[in-house]
Amino acid sequence: MNIDYDEKEDILFIRFNDQPVEQDISYGWNVNVGMTASGIGQITILDAKADGLLPVTIPGEVLKQAIVSG
Repeated sequence: MNIDYDEKEDILFIRFNDQPVEQDISYGWNVNVGMTASGIGQITILDAKADGLLPVTIPGEVLKQAIVSG
């Protein structure tokens, strides 16, 4: 998995694998999901920071649970 953020364009790219994208599915105007032969290959989010998706924050109780169960 690879996560990149283009600060100038405010675009978040999440790539799960290097397989070729066979179909793009749009969820709203700013979220694109690239489907590969085996499932989701990548997600592109436009205006990620402007829409409040960055920075990623994890609530304390979720973080504590992850530490306890990990």
